[in-house]
Amino acid sequence: SNKPYPFIGVSEGHHDLSHHRNDEEKKTKISQINTFHTQQLAYLLEKLDTIQEGDGSLLDHAMVVYGSGNADGNRHSHHDLPILLAGGGSGTIKSGRHIRYSDETPLNNLWLSILKRMDINLDQLGDSTGCLPELS
Repeated sequence: SNKPYPFIGVSEGHHDLSHHRNDEEKKTKISQINTFHTQQLAYLLEKLDTIQEGDGSLLDHAMVVYGSGNADGNRHSHHDLPILLAGGGSGTIKSGRHIRYSDETPLNNLWLSILKRMDINLDQLGDSTGCLPELS
């Protein structure tokens, strides 16, 4: 969206800033917006971790995906996306790790892996090539 963030000192629209053309001022403002979004995510995850649900926290039983449709909004690049998967997926996800997949790994492999953890068994989703076994 082209939402401005005046409460963090960014009056320009997010989308317009994402096409920064390497303008340092615009890149700084995009960084401010990204920092704000990440802080909001951290707040949500902390809250989920404090809510007890059965034998663990709500976060232990959840799968929260955070990322972007573009790795670089300036180039509209959707390759090498930084994606965060938080939560334990009711024991189906080993957390606390950084996993780097090959550049050819489709994002749909993650969605397929998440669906299988929710007992939605599809053989393929879009351009997926299989599940991500490293998540367990």
